[in-house]
Amino acid sequence: MAQLYFKYGAMGSSKTANALMTRFNYEERGQQTLLVKPRLDTRDGDHMVVSRIGLKYPCIYFDELQALTIMELQQNACIIVDEAQFLTKEEVMYLVYIVDDLGIPVICYGLRADFKGDLFPGSEALLVMADKLEEVKTSAGAARRPFSTPGSTPMARSSRRAPRWCWGPTTSTSAFAASTGGPATWARTLM
Repeated sequence: MAQLYFKYGAMGSSKTANALMTRFNYEERGQQTLLVKPRLDTRDGDHMVVSRIGLKYPCIYFDELQALTIMELQQNACIIVDEAQFLTKEEVMYLVYIVDDLGIPVICYGLRADFKGDLFPGSEALLVMADKLEEVKTSAGAARRPFSTPGSTPMARSSRRAPRWCWGPTTSTSAFAASTGGPATWARTLM
């Protein structure tokens, strides 16, 4: 039975390397896969997924995945999506269709939340709709979580507590003023 997997982790936790190794393992057994990323992700160049350790493989963009016919999709034993946090809710629902109606497993890799702890839209939808959730652990010394999440730095803690908008003279401090100890000023800022 096909399932939708969401494998999330911090930056630098080898999510892309894991995606590329998963693709290799399928194809080593003679099974065709489809590697996909959102068009918004331009870090690695056109139609390419590249990990920090140098692994790379050509991919298609998500909108190109949606343009494939059912027969073309069913030629694949698995669909692997990198940078899944950039997907929309509608795109995640398309992945649910691929899994539930076409019976093709989909494995998504991506960040769960931004530096303030707010879920990315794609991650939020995947956390709700995925059949299996798995954290990709970061292997960086002494059993501590090496990524920056809200509350892990003074700036992040003050930014998380600060309002998104500050209008006019105020007695509350902005995120910047709170983090630097400076006075609150007349400001209109979007955090």
